[in-house]
Amino acid sequence: MSDLHNLSVKALATLLQTKEVSAVEVATRFLARMGGNPHNAFLDIDSEVTLAQARASDAKLADGTAGPLEGVPVAHKDVFVTRDFATTAGSKMLSGYRSPFDATVVQRLRTAGMVTLGKLNCDEFAMGSANENSAYGPVQNPWDTARVPGGSSGGSAAAVAAGLAPAATGTDTGGSIRQPASFCGITGIKPTYGRASRYGMIAYASSLDQAGPMARSAEDCALLLGAMCGGDIDRDSTSLDMPTEDFAASLNNSLEGLRIGVPKEFFGEGLHADVRAAVDGALREYEKLGAKLVPISLPRTELSIPVYYIIAPAEASSNLSRFDGVKFGHRAKDYTDLVDMYKKTRAEGFGNEVKRRIMTGAYVLSHGYYDAYYLQAQKIRRMIADDFQNAFKECDVIAGPVAPSVAWKFGENANDPVADYLADIFTLPASLAGLPGMSVPAGFGAGNMPVGLQLIGNYFKEAQLLNTAHRLQQATDFHLQKPAGV
Repeated sequence: MSDLHNLSVKALATLLQTKEVSAVEVATRFLARMGGNPHNAFLDIDSEVTLAQARASDAKLADGTAGPLEGVPVAHKDVFVTRDFATTAGSKMLSGYRSPFDATVVQRLRTAGMVTLGKLNCDEFAMGSANENSAYGPVQNPWDTARVPGGSSGGSAAAVAAGLAPAATGTDTGGSIRQPASFCGITGIKPTYGRASRYGMIAYASSLDQAGPMARSAEDCALLLGAMCGGDIDRDSTSLDMPTEDFAASLNNSLEGLRIGVPKEFFGEGLHADVRAAVDGALREYEKLGAKLVPISLPRTELSIPVYYIIAPAEASSNLSRFDGVKFGHRAKDYTDLVDMYKKTRAEGFGNEVKRRIMTGAYVLSHGYYDAYYLQAQKIRRMIADDFQNAFKECDVIAGPVAPSVAWKFGENANDPVADYLADIFTLPASLAGLPGMSVPAGFGAGNMPVGLQLIGNYFKEAQLLNTAHRLQQATDFHLQKPAGV
């Protein structure tokens, strides 16, 4: 079946369960498409491992012990550690590193039967909004290879958009699932903080990092999210001790009477006209589906950028202190003593953006500046969370743009890192509040590049978000559009 790569996760799962196609056939099809590593999306591929997993899935399909997603391929962002594939977090610091265990998210998707295709390129240690910060080269956007795919989960978004994988895992610290999903025209969801275990996910900012699925549709994301989530309190103290949930059960619920909050702060200066037109079009579709648009305010939206870029680097400076060349990872070859080894190892192993954030974080945590910066940022973070709770008194779901513009061209912001930071303005608030958020294809903007609609829900309302996204996808076909040649 030559079009296997264009099928949804659900469609593939159905074909596999009914034995119309084998897991080995599906895996072979995707491995063939991955040949030559289009768009530089993958960092590690091992066809023998993938085919061995596929054969194991076929055996389970044959004997009736198959999981719900048995034999369906998935690829993992390279910040999830894996036993069978190298894990680098997009950094020279971890070049060739092999973990002795699988991350919980990887383990759970494998338990559900999914077959691993490989590891996906990303911004180094998940720090970036364009996937230009990977030590192994940038990922190309399949819609226009001269443009960025978004970051930090750019490899994940590009792989799904290009038909190299039907689904992928991503992580979202400040928008790293939603923004690349928007730029590449796919669907991605960041669940409530703590829904998915962070065990085995290489940490960037521990109070913000959260895993989530990326696929073509909300329905596919619901299937993956149900398999990924669940309590893991023994291994991740921030994991929520909640039972797994069938996020697909309510996908077809009516949207009649749904109150969709539209924050005025998301539609002001800086939002490009083409993005606004696509978002406005999606909002009109919701009105046709019976939803009601409610004007709301998130007054501290602008403060989310300075708050995030104080808190996240502060946590990164602490988390990345473990990469010192002593126990694992890169170690400098020539040094005079232990301190010199630390300095040279970290100077050689980390890229410029990672160094920038480590130094920023160390500064805001230093004596004399902790109270002025870090403590104040934490206070405003709480206020941002309170703003959302006030808004949810008036609405059920919040909608707006994912990013101010469509994907930009490589090198446009090369000498201005703050420009990349500003592109996160609409995704950062939900991350700081720990709320679930997602990107849903909503049309096309300048250069025929995809535009994503952002949906934000209250805590633990992932099912409602997915239902809201699914009904839009039943009324539109933006999520079915593919780049040329896919």
